[in-house]
Amino acid sequence: MTEHVLIAAEDGVLRITLARADKKNALTQAMYAALGQALARADTDASVRAVLLEAEGDAFCAGNDLGDFAAVAAGKLAREDMTAFKFLYALARVRKPIVAAVQGQAVGVGVTMLLHCDLLFVADDAKLSVPFVNLGLVPEAASSALLPARIGYSRAFAMFAFGEAVDARSAVSLGLANEVVPVSEVRAKALAAAKLLATKPTGALQAMKQLMRDGEALVALMAKESEIFTECLKSPETAEALRAFAERRPPDFSKITG
Repeated sequence: MTEHVLIAAEDGVLRITLARADKKNALTQAMYAALGQALARADTDASVRAVLLEAEGDAFCAGNDLGDFAAVAAGKLAREDMTAFKFLYALARVRKPIVAAVQGQAVGVGVTMLLHCDLLFVADDAKLSVPFVNLGLVPEAASSALLPARIGYSRAFAMFAFGEAVDARSAVSLGLANEVVPVSEVRAKALAAAKLLATKPTGALQAMKQLMRDGEALVALMAKESEIFTECLKSPETAEALRAFAERRPPDFSKITG
């Protein structure tokens, strides 16, 4: 594991906590590896009956650490070495129910991972955004299918294309989340729900989840997305987006054709 991902077991619940609060819990390669290992443990450990995904600090997850994007774009990090994909594949295959608690910002993969959670509680300050296109990228984590399935094509297209944040109440009304909770209570609320799930007949719960979602189909879609995502990382559009971010200016895609 890593110091930035905390793992604890409690009353049949495996608590997975993002603990890189000073960086808004942006995910590094080491964090992805730890998350993947934790999910693998959850799926094989009979004492684990539910999973809780939560975060420390005032933000849930600011997305992928941009340093990794830059490394891929520069050819310093190969696609097959990106532990993000291993985490996402594990996420798609988990049979145990997953509950998530989200406060503050959830960006990019900080949102798309939530589409694999079975219950989602959002704090009243939560803001969810998927600004992949703004970075010259495409959606990942099977979100190109999961988000339209959840909220409809036109709303999903707008979220992806414009990258604008959805607030907590809108997330509930759209069907992205179950309930809005005061920020001081959101983690406790999600933990209570996870503990309640842990008391249910685990065989029936897992069978129900498998009927509701096809994990292997999601993995196949993720593989397709990841190939395109990796190519986009090497594109002039993403290079301009990363330069603009580093230079603290709006990107200018007007001279890039394709």
